[in-house]
Amino acid sequence: MSITITADDPKVAESGTGLMPTGLIAPNLTPFNADFSIDTARYIEHAQFLLAAGCVGLAPFGTTGEALSVGIDERIATLQAVVDAGVDPARLMPGTGLTNLADTARLTTACMDLGCAGVMVLPPFYFKNVPDEGLYAYIAGLIKTVDRNDLKICLYHIPPVAVVGFPLALVARLRSAFPEQIVAIKDSSGDWSNVEALFGVDGLAVYPGTELFVIEAMKRGAPGCISALANINSRAIADVIEAFAAGRLDEAETLQTPVAELRQLVQQYAPINAQKRLLALETGDASWAIVRPPLVPLPEARGRELLERLAPLR
Repeated sequence: MSITITADDPKVAESGTGLMPTGLIAPNLTPFNADFSIDTARYIEHAQFLLAAGCVGLAPFGTTGEALSVGIDERIATLQAVVDAGVDPARLMPGTGLTNLADTARLTTACMDLGCAGVMVLPPFYFKNVPDEGLYAYIAGLIKTVDRNDLKICLYHIPPVAVVGFPLALVARLRSAFPEQIVAIKDSSGDWSNVEALFGVDGLAVYPGTELFVIEAMKRGAPGCISALANINSRAIADVIEAFAAGRLDEAETLQTPVAELRQLVQQYAPINAQKRLLALETGDASWAIVRPPLVPLPEARGRELLERLAPLR
């Protein structure tokens, strides 16, 4: 990655404020029991831990939460339990994007009924090489079907996984057509040039999907980042964001060095599986290592190897 930005670089564009206060949002992991059912008690405990450890919000059932391995009714029931346990729904931005409009609309409506700040929506990703017009019609159809004044959507761009993404021109078109609903985007492309270009979309809050870009993005008006590694490194990532927001650029850059090294190290493994194995080892709760098929658990030996390699960075 090669990025050259100096402290006095002007912002390319002022982004929107996003759906939550400036800070770190965690796409929280989903713990499972031995029978692959969701362990609701641990789910709630982990959510509460993250919010107490520097995260300003959560993005439940994103990629890191194994969302596409979790059913609609399971998601709704778990989110209801989280809210019932006292987590402020204004701190929740659940993933609701599925491959068909009816299910996406149903799940989105349920999240808004719970009082969530908004929803994070994938493009319909099953059919590949579809024209932008089809993706536009899908999102427009979602907004029309849900038909709520309080609907706030964060588009979720993750072509390395979904293959189908939200091209820049389409993002700008959606934002222009639906400025009250299309308020943010999470860019998990891993491509800084694409993240940077999104700041040209007027009024759109741009969340990089990695802390590697967070300082550069915040210089351009980003409200923070949405990072999978928040599950195991939330306080350190939050410290980077908070230092930058307070105007302490040198401190933020110093703090980011070990944060970036930790992310790059974890990415050498299977990140979801690796984070769960690390939590299993660090908490002594072996069930944390469970992932739903088709994923398979990271072997314990690999997890111990990673834990040892991470020690100097934590």
